[in-house]
Order: sequence, then structure tokens, then C-alpha cells
Amino acid sequence: MTSNALASGRMANDAQALQLEPSGFSLLLARQDSQQWQQKIMQADTAAVQRALAKKRRDLDDFAALISPAAAPFLAQMASQAQLLTRQRFGHALQFYIPLYLSNLCANDCSYCGFSMSNALKRRTLTLAEVEQECQAIKAQGFATVLLVAGEHEKKVGLSYFKQVLPVVKRYFSYVLLEVQPLASRDYAELRQYGLDGVLVYQETYDRHGYAKHHLKGKKMDFDWRLATPERLGQAGVDKIGLGALLGLGDWRLDSLYLALHLRYLQQHYWRSRYSMSFPRLRPCAGGLADQVLQQHQSDTLISDKQLVQLICAWRLFDPELELSLSTRESAHFRDHVVPLAITSISAGSRTAPGAYADATASLEQFSTDDQRSVQQVAASMASRGLQPVWKDWETGLCRS
Repeated sequence: MTSNALASGRMANDAQALQLEPSGFSLLLARQDSQQWQQKIMQADTAAVQRALAKKRRDLDDFAALISPAAAPFLAQMASQAQLLTRQRFGHALQFYIPLYLSNLCANDCSYCGFSMSNALKRRTLTLAEVEQECQAIKAQGFATVLLVAGEHEKKVGLSYFKQVLPVVKRYFSYVLLEVQPLASRDYAELRQYGLDGVLVYQETYDRHGYAKHHLKGKKMDFDWRLATPERLGQAGVDKIGLGALLGLGDWRLDSLYLALHLRYLQQHYWRSRYSMSFPRLRPCAGGLADQVLQQHQSDTLISDKQLVQLICAWRLFDPELELSLSTRESAHFRDHVVPLAITSISAGSRTAPGAYADATASLEQFSTDDQRSVQQVAASMASRGLQPVWKDWETGLCRS
């Protein structure tokens, strides 16, 4: 049986077990008992972890055990299994990508983001000429995959702007992803015609009450509109859908559990798309809002380095086919040691301010990065660990329709 057939069978079994319905993930999420899931995670014992480690196919209960405190003593075994699965599925290839920030305009107020509209920052949106300059500076570093990022401002940085930008960017890069405000399915379908390949959209937290606490103004206050975005992407036939939660904003274990539930739902209903998972941790940012959030959060809400390694390995054991990404939010030391275990794509040389590649003096970053090595330094470090840097994802005419 092929790996695709095995994956389809696994997803079908998970779907049946979870009684998934085609009426939307929001209904499935509403039926979940958060307290019951928290108890299952926190009360998992050694036997539950050992059962999960012994399986070849793992379900949500196994994932709950693998992210539980009881799994911490098994981290070495988890890492060994995760690395083996990663090499079997992805070989030694490591995809490199880079974010290109188009604008720091934003019509939302979020407690953790430097682009929040209440922050007294100088706002900037790149012109098409400036976008081209950024593309030229990035291309000179060897990248073929780029992630376009912008604050959420529908009027000035919306569909019409993206329709102008994408053809410019597509002249330089073979694979283009977008991380902007959620759009309608028809808008995503239209942007595909302009060169869009993938979209990253993070729910931030799956805790509805916690979400409301941190999203104070703007359309991002609409929890359900954002939650349904991956489904609209699947309906539009977008090639890659990137998921994630902002680790530290809520209970990272419960958010990760609901992410796993969300992934299984999407894989069952939108199997033509492929999926990736990112692990953004709360970072200091312009305006100091994230610093206040970090200070207010209790230590058991934040995720430590060791716990993040455990989470990454748990994801690989849960889904050997899933692409896992780790950005420059993390330190060079952390990435050098964790990427070889289970990660399949990383950013390098990232700048989180509009125009910062062509103009090194640009400021106004969305958040601070930790791994500030050059692209060449990161690539050399990964190569020294037996990984092969890959700059291109795929050619549309050769691999996909």
C-alpha cells in the first residue's frame, strides 16, 4: 500500500472516530469539552505515553499523551523516533524561505503585535517599485520561495493591492505564500490566478474567551471568521495551507490539541491541499504590548525550550507527512539543535519591517527576531549537520496542476 493510501486510511479512521461533519470545523470545536481534554493531557501517565510511542499510527488521545507532562522523561525516545520518521519521509532536504513584509498598516488592535493600530508608529506600505527592489535583494541571496506578510488593513492593503503585487513577485520566485488578513474563498481563488501558491493563517488561540481578551478592535475580533479561513482556502484549491497557534497566548497544550483536531478535519475534507505547521512563540515587539502580555502570563502558560522540542516531536509522531516550520523567532543555538530532529522548512535572514532588505536602516519591526545570522551562515550550519538546503519548492508545470 502506498504512503498516500496509508495517510488517506489514517485520516478516514480519525474522521470516523471524531464523528466529523461537513458543516464546518466551528461546530466540531463547539462540541469539545476543554476541561475534559485538559484533564486527559495533564493526567496522562507513563503507560499512556508508552502506548503512544509503540504505535505506528497515532490518534488524538496519543497526541494528548505525547504533549503531556508525563512524556517529558521520554523526550530522547520521542526525538529519535521523530528524526527517523522525518528522514524516511523528507530525506535530508530542508526548505529555505524568507518573509517579505509589504506593509505595517493595520486596522486591528491586538495585545501582542507591534503593528497594532494603537501603536504610535510610522506606517509604510511598499510601492510596486519598492516591492521589486525587495525582490531583487532577496533573490540575490538565493531564495526561490517567499512569504508575503502585511498588517491587516483591507482598504489600503487588500485584494486589489495583492493583485498588483503578486505578478511582480512571481517574476522572481517560483513559490509564493501569503500571510495577511483572512479573505473570502472567491478572493483566494482569484489570487491563485495571479500566482498565489500557499497561505499561512494562525488562529492565535482556540480559546474563544482568551481570543476576545487579546483582540480588542478590528475585524480580527471575529473569532469564527478567522477560524473558518483554512476551510475557505481548501474550497479555493490553494496548494498549501499553513496552520499554527501563537504559543504563550493561551494554554499551549490545549491549543496544540485543538490544532491537531483542526488539521485532521481539514485533511479529511480538503485532501487536495497540503499542510504545514509553524511554532511561533510570543516575542517582544514595538510598542511593548507583547512585553506586558509576557509579564502577565503565568509560567505554566508559557512554553519552555524543552517543551517546544517535545511539542515539535509530538507533531512529527502524530503526522509523519506534515511539513513543520521553524522561523527566526528562535535562537541560532535552538534552531541548530532542533531543526535536524523534525523540521522541514525554515526562514533565514528575516527582516520583519517593510523595505528592510533593500534598505538595511529600515525599522518598525512587527516583532524581534532571535536568529540574526546571514542566510549563508544558516545554510552552512544546516549543511554541517547533514541537511541539504533546498531553495525551490516545485515547478507548477512539472509537478502540480
